[in-house]
Amino acid sequence: MLERQIEQKLRLAVKAKGGLALKFVSPGTAGVPDRIVLAPDGRVFFVELKAPGGILSPKQVKMAHTLFGLGHVVWVINNQEQIQELVGLL
Repeated sequence: MLERQIEQKLRLAVKAKGGLALKFVSPGTAGVPDRIVLAPDGRVFFVELKAPGGILSPKQVKMAHTLFGLGHVVWVINNQEQIQELVGLL
């Protein structure tokens, strides 16, 4: 499965639960996660999407650590089961 297919499945699954999975673009800041998931109850999830077997780049790892230091978790999703796990929290 391609990364864009996983991204589309995430977006649709989050929407079905009443949330949003917004594309995260931050010009001038490398390594930001692909999507910000906004839950209906106000919680925020950062999601990096990868094709099966894909790994985080060093800049993505650094940004994940930065976000973790601010109290956030970056989900790395590369299959349908991980999408369902995240959506189960919404």
